[in-house]
Formats: sequence, C-alpha cells, structure tokens
Amino acid sequence: MLATLIPFFDKDMKVCAYSLFSQKENLLLNPARQASGVNDGASRVDGLDILQRIGIDTLSPGTDVFVPVGSIAVFSDIEAQSSMMLGRLVLLFDNSITNTPDYQSRLRELKAKGYKLAIRKLPVVEFENYKEILSLMDYIILDNKKVNVSKAKIYFAHQYPNIKICVGNIQKQEIFDDIRMDRAFYLFEGAFYRIPVTKGQTEVEPLKVNYLELMNIVNDVDFELTKAADVIGRDTALVVSLLEMVNRTAVKSEVTSIRHAAALLGQRELKKWINTVITKELCADRPNEITRVSLLRAKFMECLAPSFGLGMKASELFLMGLFSVLDIILSRPMEEALDKVNVSKDIREALLNHQGEFADIYEFMTAYENADWQEVSRRQILKNIDNNAVFKAYIEAVCWYKEMFF
Repeated sequence: MLATLIPFFDKDMKVCAYSLFSQKENLLLNPARQASGVNDGASRVDGLDILQRIGIDTLSPGTDVFVPVGSIAVFSDIEAQSSMMLGRLVLLFDNSITNTPDYQSRLRELKAKGYKLAIRKLPVVEFENYKEILSLMDYIILDNKKVNVSKAKIYFAHQYPNIKICVGNIQKQEIFDDIRMDRAFYLFEGAFYRIPVTKGQTEVEPLKVNYLELMNIVNDVDFELTKAADVIGRDTALVVSLLEMVNRTAVKSEVTSIRHAAALLGQRELKKWINTVITKELCADRPNEITRVSLLRAKFMECLAPSFGLGMKASELFLMGLFSVLDIILSRPMEEALDKVNVSKDIREALLNHQGEFADIYEFMTAYENADWQEVSRRQILKNIDNNAVFKAYIEAVCWYKEMFF
C-alpha cells in the first residue's frame, strides 16, 4: 500500500482540507492490475483504513479529508468504517459512478446520514448527463488544465448554486493569484505551492537571523554545546521548548542552566531538536502547511534511509527534509537560502541540482508526496524497495508528527 495526503488551500493559503491518494501495489510489476483495479476496495474503502491508523487528528484542526471511493466500494459498509470521522470526511467519487438509479439511491442514503459528497474527473460534456448526481454533491473538483474554470463557475452558479467549486491542478502561482479572490471558488490545489520562489527579500528578519546562526552552529561537524546554549538563551520560546524537551528525556534531572540543559541532551539530540524546532519557528509567518511538509519530509526520508542504503546518513537526510522548503520559508531562491545555513555538499547538490548521493531519495520523496505512483513504482523497481517498507516509513513519519504537535 502507498498513500499520501495532498492539501487544499483557501484564498489565503490556509489549509482547509486534504485529499488522500493511495495505491495498493506496484502496478509496473503487476500491469494487469491497472485494468482490474476497479474492483479494489470492493468490501471496504482503503483510505478509511489509513485514516484510522494515522488518526484524523493528525491533520490540521478543522480540516476535511477527501477520501476516494470506487464504483463498487460505494456499496460497502462505509458507515461502519467511518463513524468516528463523520463530519470531517468527504466521500470523493469520479466518473466511474454512473448516473443510474442504484448510484443515485446510495448517494442519497449516504448524504442523509450526514456524509459530505464530492466528485472529480467529470468531463464538461458529461455535466448535463450527471444532473441527478451533481444535485447531491457538496463539492466538485475541476481540473484547471482540462476545464475552463471561468466558464464552469457560471454554469454551476446557475444550475447548482450550493455546490462548492474546488480548483485543482494549478501549476503556477500566477494562475492562483488570478483566481484566488474569486468568490465562486472555494478551495485550491496544485504544484504551484511547491515551485521554488525566484525573488525574495534582501535581508532576513532579526529573529530569523538568530535562528539561522543557531542552525549554523549545530550543523558544524563538532559544535560546542555552550555556544549553542548561549544563542538559545536569546529566545524565551526556545528556552521553554528546550526545558520541556529535557524534562521528557532526562528523568529526575534538575536543570540548573541553559548550558546544563543542552549538556543533558547531548550533541546529537540537541542538533536534531534545534533543526526541528527552529524550522517550525521559521515557518511561523508562512502557511501552516509549510511546517507540516518540512517536518514530514524530514522524518519520511530519515525512515526511508535504510531502504536506499543510507542508514548511516539518516540524520543528514532528516536535515535535508527540513531544509527542502527553506526557499519558501525565507522567501528567496534556494541557493541563497542554503547560503544562510551550514549544510553538507550532498544536501546542496540534491536540493539545488538533483544530483549526488541524496538525489535518488529526494526525488523519490517528492514523487511520493505528489502521488506520482508511476514514478514511485519505477524507482522502487530500480532500488528493489518493497511497498510495505515505504508505507511503513510514511506512517511512522505521520505518527511522529502527530506525537510532536497533538
């Protein structure tokens, strides 16, 4: 099983929902399954099982989650699988659901029980043929590359004024900026959010300068604990967070100073804690999804390290994951952003040029994050990586994130 969560934003880039994408197995190794995949999940919805394992509270508070439901799975006992998620769950269908009495009746039944319904991948030429189905939908997701959303909004405003239009597959920030203030559109999704910025500020704010200085200290090969402790002492929030960390790990230890607290953690744990916490602080004035992406990438790559033969460099991969969105955090090109911190040549090569020892795992991670299952499957074959190992690494990363912040 492979699974990932892709965020939907509102006009202010606040995360309001996630869409779960999953695949049961490597379809490049089992091409026949592509044709028979319609029968997957006949007795249950795979996405609901995943949400039960990671816990829906792992997601940003108040967010909905869109879970794909197949044309057969719609008739399964969805109610028994999802009773604890009712209210935040959106059942997501596509054009495999036909406009026939059986489907209409089942969708009405689910809606009457309080489920939110959504549809995607519906061609424009089918809008009229799906009147009865569309009248039951709470959301429709329109592919920005395949549908003229400016024309579609007029049609839906007239025919289905209560349906919420979500615009997906937005490739460029400029496209998002053009449509985000249009009240006809409710949510947005697309690769535009992950495209590196090309322009930025000329100076880093004073607080961020302190954080970057601290990162530079701890990312030296053999840094001084006392020097790091002195920089931590400049920020009350960091001091409180450090002491909380020490209390969790050093049982019955009375901390007498910030330097003492740093010594109790030791170099390795202090470095990991600083890189994690400071990345969160640097993201404070950015959309909250930046924090989630940064930390999940870090832990996911750390957990994947053994599968890529990089187990001895897991901590370095954790750091690369944290810094993989540093360009967005600092509002500057990645090369300039990396100049502000001390990272290894391998990290720079992977993030800037997609080359070097870490390039494979970084590109695998981004393909997985975007639910590009064909590319993920191709790379798994090349590296002889099992589906279960990847899924286990992803679940471990999500659960780790949940334990940190929930």
